[in-house]
Amino acid sequence: MIAVLDYGIGNLASAVKAFVHLGADARLVTDPEEAASADAVVLPGVGAFGPCVRALRRSGLDRAALDAAAGGVPFLGICVGFQMLFAGSEEEPGEAGLGLLEGTVRRLPAGTKLPQMQWNRLETVVPGTAMVAGLPARPWMYFVHSYAPERTADTVATCEYGGTVVAAAARGTLWGTQFHPEKSGASGLALLANFAASAQGTGASGGSAPAAHGLAGEP
Repeated sequence: MIAVLDYGIGNLASAVKAFVHLGADARLVTDPEEAASADAVVLPGVGAFGPCVRALRRSGLDRAALDAAAGGVPFLGICVGFQMLFAGSEEEPGEAGLGLLEGTVRRLPAGTKLPQMQWNRLETVVPGTAMVAGLPARPWMYFVHSYAPERTADTVATCEYGGTVVAAAARGTLWGTQFHPEKSGASGLALLANFAASAQGTGASGGSAPAAHGLAGEP
């Protein structure tokens, strides 16, 4: 079971819909105990860093997220959910993130139109990692954001937007994407299928992930 953490911020159902489309058992979860029993955990996020972090803590699901990541449970942070995996953000100084990945979330390069709200190509930094296995070269993904994590050794992919911007990172079973894979057509679904496969213990190259097609077109 893939638990999509529902902590009361925004419309989280699109992530569930994408996994169900792939044939996965995914559901919105509000109970920390149910989240603790999941085979994989997804932390979506929309809006601003501070309100999302505070809502996550009020829900009690922050502890479930920390325990899942520490226990090696496959974990995926999406958009602001990705940003919350880091120590903090320039968007709200003094509000701590989960600290699961090193680094700070920074405002996008000066002179760029904010937010970045468009399709953009991924530049794969670490080809062959499980997250991007089977994806085409420089796939299109859909972004909506004004902040992104700084580049570290965990960075898997970047995009270009007034400079190099971190688009995805991974450390072991902990994955994060600044873009929205659930809104990114076939390439986004392929990434989610890789995640679902990791939850099944098959790995991205293990063969039993559902086919990734449908839902939305790419540019």
